[in-house]
Amino acid sequence: MAIFRSQDWRLRALLAPGALAVVVLTTGCAPLLAPPYAADYETLDRLEATRPGPVALVKAQPTEPEEKVNTVRLRSARLLSPSGSFAQYLQDALMRDLSEISVYDPKAPTRIAARILVNEIDLGVINGTGRMDVEVTVTRDGTQRLRKTYRAETAFDSSYASIVAVPAGQAAYPRLVRALLRQVYADPQFVAAIGR
Repeated sequence: MAIFRSQDWRLRALLAPGALAVVVLTTGCAPLLAPPYAADYETLDRLEATRPGPVALVKAQPTEPEEKVNTVRLRSARLLSPSGSFAQYLQDALMRDLSEISVYDPKAPTRIAARILVNEIDLGVINGTGRMDVEVTVTRDGTQRLRKTYRAETAFDSSYASIVAVPAGQAAYPRLVRALLRQVYADPQFVAAIGR
């Protein structure tokens, strides 16, 4: 009896990885959610040290689900924003960062608007890449102080096998957004535009 149970355990151990692969591959068409954004605190500390003034956010664009930038393909799977659109994901990240350094104020006269122009994750075969281009506009009391396009790129280990590549692409998305915001916050022109 004990021998039979031991062989049964070995059989399950051999079949488990294959069963997991079948489950992942058969649900490959199911949408996946982008993981939560996590701030780059070192960059935020540097931005806070510049003593920025209070800022508000204009609704990030484009918000329409059919817009190309709001659809990220990971081979046969779709990556979706937990915020409803990737523009809202970006806006939520901005709001979280600016709140973290206590400068976010919805009534502030300095307003930041963001428009996503490019939003892509390419899983590749061995190496994956991501690219995001965002136009940022800063106005104060209706006067434009900055209008500039920022680009961020990221790279990550990928694979020909979707079972490896798709989760790697999914995990790379918040890192791409963090890289983009790092570019924005480190730009002296942006710092000057939101300064007191």
